[in-house]
Amino acid sequence: MAIAKFSWNQNQQKAILSRNNENACKLNDEILISNIRWFIIFRWGIISALIFIHILALITPDTLIQFRIIEENNWPLTMTLILSLANLGYRYALDHCRPGKFNSPTINLWTQIIVDLICLSVVVHFIGSTATPAPFFYILHIALACIFFSTLESLLVAVTVSIMYIIVLLAEYTLSIQIPQSILIDPALMNNSKIKNHLLFWMIALNILFFTVWYVVSRLSLVVRAHENRLTEAYQQINQAQQEKDQYAVLMTHQLKSPLDAIRSKINLIKGGYCGEVTPEIDEVVQKIDQRAANMASLILDLLRLQRLKETCSCQAEIKPVKISRVLQKCLEKLTPVINTKSIILNVSIDDFIYKGIRDQIEILLENIISNAVTYSHHNGIVEITSRVDANTRTATITITDHGIGIDPEDLPNIFNEYFYSPRAALHNNATSGLGLSIVKIAAQNNKLDINVASEPGKGTTFAILFPTVQLPAIIEEEYERGSAPIGRPLAE
Repeated sequence: MAIAKFSWNQNQQKAILSRNNENACKLNDEILISNIRWFIIFRWGIISALIFIHILALITPDTLIQFRIIEENNWPLTMTLILSLANLGYRYALDHCRPGKFNSPTINLWTQIIVDLICLSVVVHFIGSTATPAPFFYILHIALACIFFSTLESLLVAVTVSIMYIIVLLAEYTLSIQIPQSILIDPALMNNSKIKNHLLFWMIALNILFFTVWYVVSRLSLVVRAHENRLTEAYQQINQAQQEKDQYAVLMTHQLKSPLDAIRSKINLIKGGYCGEVTPEIDEVVQKIDQRAANMASLILDLLRLQRLKETCSCQAEIKPVKISRVLQKCLEKLTPVINTKSIILNVSIDDFIYKGIRDQIEILLENIISNAVTYSHHNGIVEITSRVDANTRTATITITDHGIGIDPEDLPNIFNEYFYSPRAALHNNATSGLGLSIVKIAAQNNKLDINVASEPGKGTTFAILFPTVQLPAIIEEEYERGSAPIGRPLAE
């Protein structure tokens, strides 16, 4: 059995960059927030490393000396506490504080970089600014600044890094003159002039490296952003062309609808005997014309419905609580003639729930999937409709299963594409428009629903609609509108 999972994110990022000019462009707030969360997770890894150093210092203090750490003084624990509190503060500002003038992703990120640079300078001071690779961790913040900020802002970060490293070197030079020889970073550097030359070499070399990295990464970042900007513009052009094509299709659909309605009205006059008696041969031809006209009318209706759902994506639709049992009941009442024509047996078992969404679109979604299940079932077949609610996760699933023709595995990933229908489906139902599941896709996207599909050729298909964050109704009504059947029993046999 082939299984496919479909998820559509309506809030896709359409504009990756926010820019005034190409040289000053930087990531927009949405991307910055995503990267800030990644940066926070990365910092927890650094905090774990500091905790390990502190534990190592408690177990084997001599190991720190072997790694050329000047003195321990519990600084790993202090840095751990500072970074942990800072991390919690960054996360709290993102998740619980209202965005404003003093709480924006840019300010959050700048605060992280400044605090990190200060903490890193303290670590470099204790571990050693010339005898260990610790200063090279400054490069990470320069690279991140080039990715997150504009060229000018990233240069400011590079300058800040340079100043902090110089301060660390000067502090270390002052201590190396005052403290006893036994705790020098490098006991071989006993001569004051040698120490001064050594620190001067590291100061010049590292600063050259810092600004070289800034230049290279900032240039690469500008190139990448320029390409991203071109892709964004291309996407917008494609999207605009698609909208124009859809508008043209709707216009042509309206143009076809009027003459088609006129044709069908004339056919009804002939079928009703208002144009005189017709021979059996003519009556057969009229029946075929009427069937083709009905199929064409169904296609026009699907096109208009699909366009209406697409337009809902770009506007604020009315979101309100939807009682699923009522929607399902209404769908089944609409499909009763088709169900009875094929003598389909419905087995319905519903755990009722309430979902906040667009009522008419959820109804369209369920109606199309149930209609497909009935259409592609065999005569006297069985269609099962169930819904289950997980009270722990507050999620629900509606499952619609038929035992009909099924879907070939190679066709399964494409079933929600517009105008797609598999050869197997075309043989079973040559009147299909190929738009039914496209309508389902747009309705699912607008209502933030995922759909899982499992199918096996010749054995049937199962659609599982996944509803996040549902509510249980306080009072389940025991009766529906006149003519409805109790939930949990077959509605047609």
